Amino acid sequence: MKKKISALILTAALLLSLVCCGSGETEKTVNAAVLKGPTGMGAAWLMEKNEKGESLNSYNFTVAGAADEITAGLVSDGIDLAAVPTNLASVLYNKTNGGVCVLAVNTLGVLYVLEKGDSISSVKDLEGKKIVSAGQGTTAQYVFEYILEQNGVKAETEYVSEHTETASLALSGKADIVVVPEPFVTSITSKDASFRKALDLTEEWEKLGKGELVMGAIAARKEFVDENPDAVKAFMSEYEKSVAFTNENVEQAAALCGKFGIVDEAVAKKAIPNSHIVFMDGRKMADTMTEFLNVLYSYDPSSVGAAVPADGFYYGI
Repeated sequence: MKKKISALILTAALLLSLVCCGSGETEKTVNAAVLKGPTGMGAAWLMEKNEKGESLNSYNFTVAGAADEITAGLVSDGIDLAAVPTNLASVLYNKTNGGVCVLAVNTLGVLYVLEKGDSISSVKDLEGKKIVSAGQGTTAQYVFEYILEQNGVKAETEYVSEHTETASLALSGKADIVVVPEPFVTSITSKDASFRKALDLTEEWEKLGKGELVMGAIAARKEFVDENPDAVKAFMSEYEKSVAFTNENVEQAAALCGKFGIVDEAVAKKAIPNSHIVFMDGRKMADTMTEFLNVLYSYDPSSVGAAVPADGFYYGI
């Protein structure tokens, strides 16, 4: 009798050990991409956990300078999930007939007009001015141009490929008025004190009464989400913790941003508190983002892919 009981205990122990080992193993290898800047800063803690082998999933992270560097991979099967401008997620959803969905909003308003000088105090003062910006075809373009239109202002905007290029032109004396998000605002103003924040475009957006300015989101291939529900849940849990870590531990997060090439550490340290890095999912995400996309659609339907996505676009709805 004692032998039978011992055998049963041993069997139970072995089964328990297998379950425990299985639960600790990496669930899935996930190909993820983030952009340099605020949308990438929120992922720094998760990238560190992944490098140490402590994350629930195993991630292959790509850090890109512009959204178009990761678009093709997200549409095909090269990238499973990525931080992208909100309007681009909508465009890809429509382009792929629902093949892309949104997991969470990760960045609110971070755009500013910087001026070398002191002639701009309102949107009206941009009339006829030459302005350099990046993000053509993304939220950055449409938000800025919508604000200009609603204020009856016409300006000459030159679009370059990346925000780093905008900053370079400003610091080399080739651009006196630029539109950039954090952390590039901090990068420019800390290196050239003659540049100042002339306009906060989040404030200008709010003056129009059009809801929250939703700049960035985490988009994913719908096929990946459907086939790997546990991996997606694990990502959502860890990414939410990663965003919280970035906002609550600025110095440590800044060091990680520098380590992974997201943003220079010194710049990130100053920029994180002003970068409006968030984690917004579920119904709040859907309602907030839908309101924002409706505004863009009213301005230019092509900015969201010719249609505002329905609830099927949003994960967990």
